[in-house]
Amino acid sequence: MFEFLSPVPISFKEAIDQLPEYTIGKSIKIHFDNIDDLEITKGSIVVFSVAETRNVTGSQNANFDLVREEFYKLYRGNWSADFVDLGLLQPGATFNDTYFAVTSLIAHIHQQGGIALVLGGGQDLVYANYRAYPQEGDMVNIVNIDAKFDLGNIEAPISNHSYIGKIVIDKPYNLFNYTNLGFQSYFVAPEELDVMERMFFDAHRLGVVANDVSLMEAIIRDADIVSVDMNVVEAALYGTSPNGFTGKEICALCRYAGISDRLTSFGIYEFDTKMCAPSSTKLVAQMMWYFIEGVNARWNELGGVEDLDVIQYQVPVQDEILVFYKSQLTGRWWLDLSTFEKEDNKLVHGTLLPCTSQDYNDACNQKIPERWYKARMKYEI
Repeated sequence: MFEFLSPVPISFKEAIDQLPEYTIGKSIKIHFDNIDDLEITKGSIVVFSVAETRNVTGSQNANFDLVREEFYKLYRGNWSADFVDLGLLQPGATFNDTYFAVTSLIAHIHQQGGIALVLGGGQDLVYANYRAYPQEGDMVNIVNIDAKFDLGNIEAPISNHSYIGKIVIDKPYNLFNYTNLGFQSYFVAPEELDVMERMFFDAHRLGVVANDVSLMEAIIRDADIVSVDMNVVEAALYGTSPNGFTGKEICALCRYAGISDRLTSFGIYEFDTKMCAPSSTKLVAQMMWYFIEGVNARWNELGGVEDLDVIQYQVPVQDEILVFYKSQLTGRWWLDLSTFEKEDNKLVHGTLLPCTSQDYNDACNQKIPERWYKARMKYEI
């Protein structure tokens, strides 16, 4: 299983010895020599990097040594979860070989009850991550924090700007919902917006997300996979685009990804050392830190309504009666989708749809929440 992996450079050992107590370097289990000594336990966070860039538009130099150096220097929080660094997954003879290795490794991590944290080259690796999920059973939700949709031309070969289109059309069909957070309209073709609408996918512009990042928690809460394209941050921190998320905003989104009880894969992609600002490697390290912080702050509010301590609210809206639940533990909200269930409908992903208090207020004002409507349309297709 681990023949694809190379150890973290041995030079890190000496540097870690010089680090203060309670830093991540002193706490994380690292693949230096015998990988069989690294146990993946239930709930552990498993880091690995993969410098596959053959399907990236333009050239890219994905070297993660500097990221690891900054990550190991950070002080750990009050964390109970174990975390492991499996090292470097080496690109295969072809990109399909790399995809196979990524899929196999993430599937193994999930089988052991772990959570995958991927440091990637091209974001097309999300396709390989997606294929690590079982082909039978619950469908998969993907949240992509990105300035573009990455739908691309489905007839063209896969690339870092067309992998979502491949996920949509390639059998077996396991995708239930795709959500983009942070798109910038001048990077998105009108026909891509049309496709998002026809598929009942969700998209939230950069300005809308940045206006109140906390509203994105409910959207990310239902994700199995969250991926971040580093080009979504402003050029002062990374890349060349003048507009983008600030460091505070992107770290908040990474924390929400960690908090999601459902999420089992998180990746940071499109990291190119040639595009780095002086603080870029520090930012990636802190994004990783906030994700791990989020995992350790999970409330385990996953399951049916019978498993939650909630207050029920029934709201008549037009010809519907919407049923909301509010957690008495966290104050978070859900919408009941149980009336959509069909025994022969493979699309059933769960009977509770995360939402916000604003969705409840909108319903009280006779406005059906858009996410409820889109979920209903998916169930009826």
